[in-house]
Amino acid sequence: MVNTTIKTTKSQEVFAAAQNLMPGGVSSPVRAFKSVGGQPIVFDRVKGAYIWDVDGNQYIDYVGTWGPAICGHAHPEVIAALHEALEKGTSFGAPSVLENVLAEMVIDAVPSIEMVRFVNSGTEACIGVLRLMRAFTNRDKIIKFEGCYHGHADAFLVKAGSGVATLGLPDSPGVPKSATSTTLTAPFNDLEAVKALFEENRDEIAGVILEPVVGNAGFIAPDAGFLEGLRELTHEHGALLVFDEVMTGFRIAYGGAQEKFGLTPDLTTLGKVIGGGLPVGAYGGRRDIMSMVAPAGPVYQAGTLSGNPLAMTAGIKTLELLQKPGTYEYLDRITKKLADGLLQIAKENGHAICGGQISAMFGLFYTSGPVHNYEDAKKSDTAKFGRFHRGMLEHGVYLAPSQFEAGFTSFAHTEEDIDQTLAVARDVISSL
Repeated sequence: MVNTTIKTTKSQEVFAAAQNLMPGGVSSPVRAFKSVGGQPIVFDRVKGAYIWDVDGNQYIDYVGTWGPAICGHAHPEVIAALHEALEKGTSFGAPSVLENVLAEMVIDAVPSIEMVRFVNSGTEACIGVLRLMRAFTNRDKIIKFEGCYHGHADAFLVKAGSGVATLGLPDSPGVPKSATSTTLTAPFNDLEAVKALFEENRDEIAGVILEPVVGNAGFIAPDAGFLEGLRELTHEHGALLVFDEVMTGFRIAYGGAQEKFGLTPDLTTLGKVIGGGLPVGAYGGRRDIMSMVAPAGPVYQAGTLSGNPLAMTAGIKTLELLQKPGTYEYLDRITKKLADGLLQIAKENGHAICGGQISAMFGLFYTSGPVHNYEDAKKSDTAKFGRFHRGMLEHGVYLAPSQFEAGFTSFAHTEEDIDQTLAVARDVISSL
C-alpha cells in the first residue's frame, strides 16, 4: 500500500474557511462528505487516474469528476486542443463550426438523436427535455423513477436519490406542490407500477424519463425486459420515452445505454463525457420533436454559454479518443476486475454485499441484496460504507463519498492501479 495514514492539515484549514464563504463549504452537496463522515480532502491537481490534494497526498481516483474523465484527467491531447482553442477566445455567444463538429459526432453515435441542442449542464438538458416532451404531446404529467436524479429542477426533486438521498431529504424545501403535482413516481424495475400509472392517468402522461442504468441511487442495472416494456407502454399510450444518459452516454458504450441494450428512446439527455471535463449538457432526439425547439419552433430555451468553444473542443477530442480500437473492451475488463474483486474480498470477510458493473461504471451496496430499486438500496449499511470509504481514502484510494453514487473508471487506470486498489481493499475490509 502507498500510505497508511494521511496528513490533511491544509485540507482542514481550507475547508474550515470555505464553510464561512459557501453553504456547507462546497459548491455541490455530496462533496461535503456528510454521509461518510470526516472532512473532504481539498484537491490541488489531477492527472490521468490520480488526484493530489493540497497536503501533497496522492490518490487513485474512481470518481473522475463524477463521470467526465473517461480518458483520465487532463489528457495531453485534450489539453493541447484546449490550448489552441484558448488562443481564439473563451466564449463566443454566437455560432461556431465546433458546434457542428460535435453535433455530427453525437448524432452519428447515439441511435435516438437526429438533432441536438447544446446546453451547459445535465440539469439544463433535463429542464429542456421536460418542456419539450410536454409541448410535443400537449400533456403535462410525467413519470420518473424513485432514486433517479435528473438535476435540481423543481419538477424532478421528487424521490430524487443522489445528493438528496445522501442528505436524507425526501424532497427540497422551496419546491411548491404545484411544481411537482404533475410528477408521478414508480419504483425502478417495476413495470406493473408503470402500467398502473398509465391506466390511472389515461391520455395525461407526456412521457417517461429514466436513467437506463441508475447511477444516482448507487449502481442499479435494469432487469431483463424492463426497458423494452417501457418502450412498448409509451408507444401504446402515445407518450414519449426519454433516456437520461448524462452518466451512461459514451460511458457504458460509445452510443450509450441505448446502443448497449439495443433500444431506442424518443429523446435523450447527455452531459459529462461530451464536455471532456468542461461544463456541458445536451438534449436531442427525433427530428420532428426537436424541430419544436426555438428558434425553429415555439418551445423556448436559451443559454449565453451554450455551445461554448472550449467545451466543444474538449468534447470533440474526447470522443475522438474514445473511438480508438479496444477502448471499451479495456474499460470493461479493468472495471470488471475491480468490481468483482471488491465483492469477493467483502464476501470472504463475511460482509453482506452486492453490486456489479457495466463497462466503465460500477457500484456496490453493503446489503445482501439483490438491489433492483431505490428501496432495496436504502437497506444498505451506510455506516459500514462510511468506514469503508474512510479507510480506502486514508490508504490512497478516492471513491465517491456516498453509498448512493456509482463509481467510474477511465482508460488511464492501469492493471497495477486495480491491483493496488484491491490490495488496499483487502486490508480495509478485513478491519471493518
